[in-house]
Amino acid sequence: MRKYLIAGLLVWLPLGVTVVVINFLINSFDQVLLLLPPDYRPDSLLGFHIPGLGLLMSILVIVVTGIIAANYFGERLVGLWERGLGRIPLVRSIYSAVKQVTEAFVGSEQSFQKAYLVEYPRIGTWTIAFQTSNKMGEAQCKTGLAQAVNVFVPTTPNPTSGFFLMVSEQDLIPLDMTVEQALKMVISGGVVVPDVGDFNCQHSRGNLQTL
Repeated sequence: MRKYLIAGLLVWLPLGVTVVVINFLINSFDQVLLLLPPDYRPDSLLGFHIPGLGLLMSILVIVVTGIIAANYFGERLVGLWERGLGRIPLVRSIYSAVKQVTEAFVGSEQSFQKAYLVEYPRIGTWTIAFQTSNKMGEAQCKTGLAQAVNVFVPTTPNPTSGFFLMVSEQDLIPLDMTVEQALKMVISGGVVVPDVGDFNCQHSRGNLQTL
């Protein structure tokens, strides 16, 4: 019975959680429709509720905003808007910080460029780190490292929190796994381990011993 119970849970639990999460997202986006006047809401016009209309409306608003902001006139308009917000003390700090984080995660450049192994938090203990950039600024130059790499060490099971480290490139071991595979390994706490094959595993152990 225990074996069959676990097998059944492995089928229904992921499906149930997926349905709950999708339902929550759809219901959250449907709240956007409340911004419309009551007489112009789809529920009032059609006489019944259609789930997901809020999501479609949100996507439409975001796409239209992007079209406007991507041209010359839109860029000048956004610039004026940001300069106006920049004059408000508290709003300026919050807006600039959120914009920088947003540009890092959804901008043209990928936030996590590559997965590495790094000895952290002590020698002999290894963890997965993600390269965020290798730009040399004041902080990187003052470390005295020939090539400082900015890496992010996420926590498990919540990878949105973690630690920012500046590490010498010589102290990093590049991984062949993709960033997505490495994130799955971190989120699962090491339960999900990408299969790299025996040859690659032996080859990697040899390199690790030489270090």
